[in-house]
Amino acid sequence: MSTPLYQVDAFTDRPFAGNPAAVCLLDAEAGAHWMQSVAAEMNLSETAFLVPQKDGFDLRWFTPVTEVDLCGHATLASAHVLWETERLKPGTTARFHTRSGLLTAERSGDWIELDFPATPPEAIEPPEGLSELLGSVPRYVGRTRFDLLLELTDEEELHELMPDFAGLSRLPVRGFIVTTRSNDSRYDFQSRFFAPAAGVNEDPVTGSAHCALAPYWAGHLGKSKLTGYQASARGGIVKVETIGDRVKLHGQAVTTLRGELV
Repeated sequence: MSTPLYQVDAFTDRPFAGNPAAVCLLDAEAGAHWMQSVAAEMNLSETAFLVPQKDGFDLRWFTPVTEVDLCGHATLASAHVLWETERLKPGTTARFHTRSGLLTAERSGDWIELDFPATPPEAIEPPEGLSELLGSVPRYVGRTRFDLLLELTDEEELHELMPDFAGLSRLPVRGFIVTTRSNDSRYDFQSRFFAPAAGVNEDPVTGSAHCALAPYWAGHLGKSKLTGYQASARGGIVKVETIGDRVKLHGQAVTTLRGELV
């Protein structure tokens, strides 16, 4: 029996940009080892696995090397596939039961709105050797539920960063959100995301990182609605809104591949 499999570029309105995710539609729960093997085979930053339930879908996310607790772009891709394949009717809310609780997605025209938990950073002392491994001295270092958030003073420096990924992978965090205010008037802030310990040296566009970036920049810029640009090679735009302890993430998605596991 075959299993439907899709590849979707998330946080973009055109193919071959944004962040690609695989979406695997299961009829019943599968073993973690099998899901990890599929994710390694796909070799994308995330592969999502969906199992239908009475009130939504169970959703799990795997990098090529490990399962993770929260992923934005693969959730966006999952919602996109459910509507595109008419497993969900237009206007129906997508409900996902995950390791991070209930997550929802709403469709508005070509845009999808995700409702995620906010993960604001708390200031900490920089870990020993961080600046050398990063290749820059951050003006701020904070710890979120999953990652370190590092603010730089210079956007050009953000774009030119070439971290020591092997060294960063030894620090006890999922990843590193590096950010700065944007000189481009179209965006409020820019960022990059490195997660070598999870098998992803640089993630093209990271929804879960924006759960930290949104409250961080909302506090600094004095407004709750912001537009971020993730300055990876593929690049991607994430519109965010902070509402209490939740963050609304707005993005678009494009299907690039449809197939089946046999």
